[in-house]
Order: sequence, then structure tokens, then C-alpha cells
Amino acid sequence: MDARWWAVVVVLATLPSLGAGGETPEAPPESWTQLWFFRFLVNAAGYASFMVPGYLLVQYFRRRNYLETGRGLCFPLVKACVFGNEPKASDEVPLAPRTEPAETTPTWQALKLFFCAVGLQVSYLTWGVLQERVMTRSYGATATWAGERFTDSQFLVLMNRVLALIVAGLYCLLCKQPRHGAPMYRYSFASLSNVLSSWCQYEALKFVSFPTQVLAKASKVIPVMLMGKLVSRRSYEHWEYLTAGLISIGVSMFLLSSGPEPRISPATTLSGLILLAGYIAFDSFTSNWQDALFAYKMSSVQMMFGVNFFSCLFTVGSLLEQGALLEGTRFMGRHSEFAAHALLLSVCSACGQLFIFYTIGQFGAAVFTIIMTLRQAFAILLSCLLYGHTITVVGGLGVAVVFAALLLRVYARGRLKQRGKKAVAVESPVQKV
Repeated sequence: MDARWWAVVVVLATLPSLGAGGETPEAPPESWTQLWFFRFLVNAAGYASFMVPGYLLVQYFRRRNYLETGRGLCFPLVKACVFGNEPKASDEVPLAPRTEPAETTPTWQALKLFFCAVGLQVSYLTWGVLQERVMTRSYGATATWAGERFTDSQFLVLMNRVLALIVAGLYCLLCKQPRHGAPMYRYSFASLSNVLSSWCQYEALKFVSFPTQVLAKASKVIPVMLMGKLVSRRSYEHWEYLTAGLISIGVSMFLLSSGPEPRISPATTLSGLILLAGYIAFDSFTSNWQDALFAYKMSSVQMMFGVNFFSCLFTVGSLLEQGALLEGTRFMGRHSEFAAHALLLSVCSACGQLFIFYTIGQFGAAVFTIIMTLRQAFAILLSCLLYGHTITVVGGLGVAVVFAALLLRVYARGRLKQRGKKAVAVESPVQKV
């Protein structure tokens, strides 16, 4: 009986349903192979075709004690991938999180802060607008033809990761980095969860509006706190429970309100909510795994390179196995506008990551969090202006409550640090995209 109930839930989740405002989905999937759940399983199977043999190889080399007995041309490669390298004291590069020289003037600091804020806002606001354009609008429309939509989220993930890999590789070549010590295979776990979270993020836009997606990202502190309480028995301050409650109230106000023009906004469906939950879960795992990898004293750009290297490997392999890589390339050839949008989307994603590292290094995580919180509010406003999403007064108040709670969290953490108390960190300072 339980198995049948789970089957019903899965079928309902993969089919379009009515949204909060009674909106009607634009069109059902062409066939069962186009259902998001089926595509998710196919993608996961493609990633497993690399992860499982790789894991077995790692276990084989460890059981054979290859580090002590191995020889030959492949030994350096196997050592770097499976065992890593112990960094020497002379090779370590000090990675001070913030440097504030005495001769830096307030004017110069203000200019740097302005540069960081503008860079983050432009990068991620453009990224958000293009993300919604690519996933929710048609290309090649004419007076007699409605055009065609791009539906392969995995191809977009690949484009983003390829450019990020190139940018991180060039940065590592041009700027001195710490001697790399982590076994390369350990990046694959963060890469897998990062690819899946990005895929869920793109795929969710087929079912929910962009403002809903932004609010879901803003409210991921709630499941993180719940997991910390249940799994790690972690305790939280009263203000953390207060702000989490305010966030949940604000999100509920937004989701339960309906706009007067349901024909414009996409349907908020069970599928979209499940995909957003998947995004939050995979993204939380990525953050925690990366935190553990930083114990190897690597730089953020080295982390960026390692994760994107395996992300490219997984996505290219999966697309080749499905025969979808050529189809995505053909779509770019048919629609030059899509090619430009996808390329600019990838550029904004890669540049945004560099702005994140620089901002946190210069001004700390609190300033970065404030900038990105304001960016999320601007992203909702810009999406409503450009794509005609309607938000009621109640929904607008819900959005305001969510962002007020987020800013309150930043303020409370700052006060705790000033008093010499240690605030409990429940979210990663680096936002994944």
C-alpha cells in the first residue's frame, strides 16, 4: 500500500498542476520522456556511469597501497587523484581573509566597496534576467510561427561550468596559489551535487515564477537550521528562531497570494516546489562538502577549478550518452540570439564568482550578505518589470518580511561579534549559482 501511495505522489509531481492563483500551465509535456523526473533519472544514470567506476578505482588503489608500491608514468597522476599531496611549509601561501593596509584611505575603501557592489549587482541581476529569458521564452518566433523553446537544462549547466573552469584555470596560472594537497577525486562529490542543484534551479523555472525561486533560495536557512537541530543537536539563539519564523511567514504570504493576471505568470506547481526543494538540498550538501575540503588549505579559486573540472566531465559525458550535446549545439546554430544569451549567462556566472571571492576577502561575509540580499530584492523587482509577473499587496508584504528578516540576521550577527560572542554559522557565505 505504501509503495502505491509513493507511486501516486511521483506521478502527480511530474505532471503540471494548478498554481496558487488558479493559473493554467501553458502546455503539457510532449511525451513521458520529457517529464522532469524521467530526465532527472537519466541524468543521474549518466553521472553514475562515471562516479561508480571512479569510486571503485579509488578503492582498488587504496587497498593495493599504491602510494607505497606504485611505480611508472601513471604514478604521479594516480597519487594526485587518489591520495593527494601533503603541502610543505615553504609552499604554503598565506590566505589572509581580509587585508586592510594602514595607508588605505576611507575614500579608496568606499570606491572598492562601490566596485564590489556594482560588480555583484550587474553580474547576478543580468544572470537572473537571462536565466528566466532562456528557460521561459521562445526563440525564432515569427508572424506565422510561435518559435521553439530551449528545454535542456543540462546543456546550460555545461556552458556555465566550462567558462567558469577556463576563468579559474587562467586565474590559477596568473596568480600564485597554495600548493594543492587535496585528492582530486574528493571534488567529484561537490561537483555532482553542484550540477544537480543547478539543474533543479533551471528546471524549476518551467513550473514556478522567478520571484518564487528567489524567495525559495532566501528561505533555505530554515531547512539548514532544522537539519542542524535534528542531526547535529545544534543549539540556536532566540533571534535565529525569530528570523526563521519571519522568513517562513513571509514566504507563506507570497505563495498563498494570487495575482490578478494569472495568464501572465507561470503556474506554481508541485513539480516546481519539489525541484526547488531539490535545489536547496543539493546546494546545502555542496556547501558543507566544500567547507570540509577547505581543511586542505586551498584557495577559493582552486576550489572553483576543481569543482568545475568534474562538473564539465559529468555533464559532457551525460550529454554524449544521451545524444543531447549535438542537439544543444544545433539549437545554438539555429538561434544566434540563444547563443548570445547562453554565452553572456556563463560570463556573468563566472565573473560573479570572482566578485564573491574578492568582496568577502576585502570586506567580510557580512557586507557580502547585505549586498546579495539587496540583489535578491532587486532581482524580483526587475523580473516583475521585464516579464510581467504580478504580485499582490499581501505578496509584496511577504517579500518585504523575508528580506527584513535576512537583514536582521546580518545585524544580529554583527552585534554578537562586537560583544565577543561566537555566532553559529548556518549558511555558506558563498552563494552557488
